[in-house]
Amino acid sequence: MTFAISRDFIADANRKDEKALAEDYAALGRQLERRQIDIEKMTRRAMDYAVAVPTWGVGTGGTRFARFPGPGEPRNIFDKIDDCGVIHGLTRTTPTVSPHIPWDRVSDYSALRQQAASHELSFDAVNSNTFQDARGQTLSYKFGSLTHADRATREQAVEHNLECIEIGRKLGSTALTVWIADGSNFPGQSNLDAAFDRYMASLKTIYDALPKDWSVFLEHKLYEPAFYATVISDWGSSFMAASELGPKAKCLVDLGHHAPNTNIEQIVARLIRAQKLAGFHFNDSKYGDDDLDSGSVDPFRLFLVFNELVDAELRQAPGFNPAYMIDQSHNVTDPIESLMQSATEILRAYVQASLIDRAALTAAQEESDVLLGHLLVKQAFTTDVSPILAEARRRKGGATSPIRTYRASGYRAHKAEERPAAGIAQAGIV
Repeated sequence: MTFAISRDFIADANRKDEKALAEDYAALGRQLERRQIDIEKMTRRAMDYAVAVPTWGVGTGGTRFARFPGPGEPRNIFDKIDDCGVIHGLTRTTPTVSPHIPWDRVSDYSALRQQAASHELSFDAVNSNTFQDARGQTLSYKFGSLTHADRATREQAVEHNLECIEIGRKLGSTALTVWIADGSNFPGQSNLDAAFDRYMASLKTIYDALPKDWSVFLEHKLYEPAFYATVISDWGSSFMAASELGPKAKCLVDLGHHAPNTNIEQIVARLIRAQKLAGFHFNDSKYGDDDLDSGSVDPFRLFLVFNELVDAELRQAPGFNPAYMIDQSHNVTDPIESLMQSATEILRAYVQASLIDRAALTAAQEESDVLLGHLLVKQAFTTDVSPILAEARRRKGGATSPIRTYRASGYRAHKAEERPAAGIAQAGIV
């Protein structure tokens, strides 16, 4: 029998925080009351929020130079589900899991769905993979997949996405996420217009195969591995493609897939207005697409994104129904700890953005009171909502201190015994 963190263990750990949390929650409640904010309303909002975790996120990632496997790494999708179950069990914020095919391909998807249900998990968007060659694959994606100059290679990539849709149906998912690494590294390597046309033709076949209640999320990436011209390199290209395909196609925003200093929250606002915002892959970055833990480098930017999202939610913007997911590579930390911390920081930004006095902010904007508008936003960002987050977790049966409780459980050490080491440091991201 595999080791698991019990509810009783979590409850016992929570007792250590009981008195301090009660005091901090009451103090924050009095502070918010002076601002005409009901702390109980904010706690309920925190309890209702959810973000998906990626199955690949619970394994150790790497760079182009090396990957250093960690102890107790998941050996297969069933191990990954167990780890995702720990994250949700402690944070109570991550009830859905996003699988990646072919990495998570199995022979019995009913058994996989039952395994997830045993952890109170269900499945989010299914991610296709044509950015690398799978074992036994007939044709290579070295020079492209959905946009490859060779028709047979494009058809192979389309068939893979159709398989992902079928797998998703078996798992109860209702969305397909498509990211391609297609592009060029040298001027003259490919015809830029022709590559986009081939992308559209391939996506049209995939789009036409979507079930009625499904969506396809188009993900863009500025660069890497196509260092000269990436086919879907920015939100404009993604928006063009989604608009041409139809209402089931929307644009996914990965916070690490933008040039430095890009105003991501403005992009979010534009996509909301156009009813083309699919959702998010949350992470953080410093120099490029580093996939760092959410909120670890620029928590204010994360907050400003949620300022737009909460604004759209509260004014009931047409077509607003974003899908939230974490997408990170954990190279030097315990992936479970990083995902729990990221889920906490994402929820923190959501609650902080919910504290903004929208009526006062609108009045300041209409009166062109620049500094007041800024201070209203900044006041919400500088408010420490940690007691709300901890209380929301406690009420849902989670841990008031997820990482401390996780470490005290010895989960990683137990998994190191149950899951023999697969190898040593090696080259490559995966």
